[in-house]
Amino acid sequence: MANYVMFIDPNKCTGCNACRIACQMQWGLTPSVNYNHLIEQETGKYPKVQRMIIPIQCQHCDDAPCQKVCPTGATYKREDGIVLIDAKKCIGCKYCMVACPYNARVINEEGVPEKCRFCAEYVAQGETPACVSTCMNEVRIFGDLDDPASPLHELINNQDVVQLRPDLNTKPRIYYAKSKRG
Repeated sequence: MANYVMFIDPNKCTGCNACRIACQMQWGLTPSVNYNHLIEQETGKYPKVQRMIIPIQCQHCDDAPCQKVCPTGATYKREDGIVLIDAKKCIGCKYCMVACPYNARVINEEGVPEKCRFCAEYVAQGETPACVSTCMNEVRIFGDLDDPASPLHELINNQDVVQLRPDLNTKPRIYYAKSKRG
């Protein structure tokens, strides 16, 4: 069984938003609905100001708070680590939205609190998520962490990586390269 994770290198991100737009197009989302977005951070003082752009999305946590609070089991985690929503089981209570420390859920047109799903339907067919395949700077790399032949395996195991909010112990499946900037 695969162990899907994503590596994101914000040091390479230019803020072009191709990842966000590709995701919106892939899933037929309206311009106001985003499963991933970019956060801009500035550090330093003029004239030595640096800007970093950090791609944010559902972290597909191993210990997912959204899954714990779901009263119907609509939010579930597959064996490969991808966290999904079964819209047929969702009652629209929005507990998952409140529980998510990454603010990753958005309400879709049917009233279901949706989120990034690592393009699970396409990954099952051997493809990569839309946000990964569209990135011109190779900011995102997706794959099976347990596959020693994968470039992702080497990146995560041999590079200094961080995860969002390690204090929460959610065990995210997205790893970020440490900042090379100030």
